[in-house]
Amino acid sequence: MPQSAGHGRVRAGYDAVAQEYRRRIGGELAHKPVDRALLGVVLEEARGGPVADLGYGPGHVAGWPAERGAAVVGIDLSPAMVEIARRDHPGAEFREGDLLRLPAVDGEFAAAVALYSVIHLEPDELRPAFEEMGRVLRPSGTLLVSFHLGTEVRRLDEWWGHPVSVDFHFLESERVAALLEEAGFTVEARLERAGLPEEAATRRGYLLARREARPDRG
Repeated sequence: MPQSAGHGRVRAGYDAVAQEYRRRIGGELAHKPVDRALLGVVLEEARGGPVADLGYGPGHVAGWPAERGAAVVGIDLSPAMVEIARRDHPGAEFREGDLLRLPAVDGEFAAAVALYSVIHLEPDELRPAFEEMGRVLRPSGTLLVSFHLGTEVRRLDEWWGHPVSVDFHFLESERVAALLEEAGFTVEARLERAGLPEEAATRRGYLLARREARPDRG
């Protein structure tokens, strides 16, 4: 699938703010107990197998399971984020890539997380992205997806003093769950929470899904 112009804008935006993003958000898991707990679930479900962090930013999410002995591969669109992640989290592997064309072989991962990365996809890209995530997961592999709850689209033209053009798509849990199921997943758990004082003032949604172990999906 060819990459849309929007993906180029997202890459350029995150390249521009990469250093400031790391400074402001690179330590966020310290004040996110729900996220840490859900990452712990993903690690347990992986049963020692490799875990993918899809849209990892500066690598802090991938670094958390890597520090606990997991084999982790981060995949991100932004070359600047890749550079920071490789420097700061040498215990994990990092690759540059797009959610619609993940640089991974079929069934490479036992589990995957996509925390606030699908929010940059256009509506018609969500299902193909979930199908691609299913491709790189093993049968019965676990996927954790998080997103901002709502229906609006926010465009940033300026981000921490840098000119950008990045869209943030707020999503409804029911729609994301339906698209995951269409892509061959079974949604097993749903969670919503309010934004924390250290975060943007949005409600957050989480879906924990399992890739169906169907013969036609390998």
